[in-house]
Amino acid sequence: MKVLALTSVLLAGLLGGGTAAADWVPKPSDRWQYQLQPNATGPGTVGGIRMDLCAVPYTGGACVKPNVYDIDLYGPDQVTPNKAAVAAIHAAGGHAICYVSAGSWEDWRPDKNAFRASVKGNNLDNWPGEKWLDIRKRDVLLPIMKARVAKCAQAGFDSVEFDNVDAFQNDNTGFPLTAAHQLAYNKALAGLAHSHGLSAGLKNDLDQVSTLVKSFDYAVNESCQAWNECEVLNTFLKAGKPVFQIEYTDEGTTAHTTCPPANKAARSTILKTLPLTATPWTPCR
Repeated sequence: MKVLALTSVLLAGLLGGGTAAADWVPKPSDRWQYQLQPNATGPGTVGGIRMDLCAVPYTGGACVKPNVYDIDLYGPDQVTPNKAAVAAIHAAGGHAICYVSAGSWEDWRPDKNAFRASVKGNNLDNWPGEKWLDIRKRDVLLPIMKARVAKCAQAGFDSVEFDNVDAFQNDNTGFPLTAAHQLAYNKALAGLAHSHGLSAGLKNDLDQVSTLVKSFDYAVNESCQAWNECEVLNTFLKAGKPVFQIEYTDEGTTAHTTCPPANKAARSTILKTLPLTATPWTPCR
């Protein structure tokens, strides 16, 4: 029965990963926070996640709070799913996105030994402890990702953000990956999320946005302003689906250069620093 269930999920994903199965789908007006380091402490903190954020946006006025939190699946011990933070986010009237790296092996994850040596490729540049995955081996990788998504659902998350799903654009993965390999894998990931009633977020992979917009409920993008690529994401916005954009001030980006075009386009945009701790958090609107 488990084999049949997984086969059905994979077929659904490969056929498009549809967006109707999610119990919650973010809106373009939502304001997000991206904290992948659950290491905050002190009052207002639950599960290492700051719950008392309130900052004056670029547009001025009173301070505003996020209502969508994109956080790691695991809490401060990097082993236990962060149920406490998810419950606190819900209690505050917000929604929680579960961060999962679907395209890389990470040597600190509790399921790291589930990956065969044959699917682990070259190191990711500038990210110690991470290796590219051979996304052609969907029969090997998707059961592992299915288990991760199930943990997201069991912890109470509302959605999953799949990271590192643009390996075919990198010439140093160690594998001869093509756009077709990436499309098949990414659509299957969206199907996994939807099979658990979770919405699915596409991280980057701008070259395939026009096709994947049908499978994913929203886009997450890093540094499209810095790379002058944000217009590609209009495909999501035209479909009524949000774009959660982050720009990094330690890469030279400023609110003055980022926020006016982001607000005009209706992208939900924040400025942070690369460690992705709780603060700084500067919303454009």
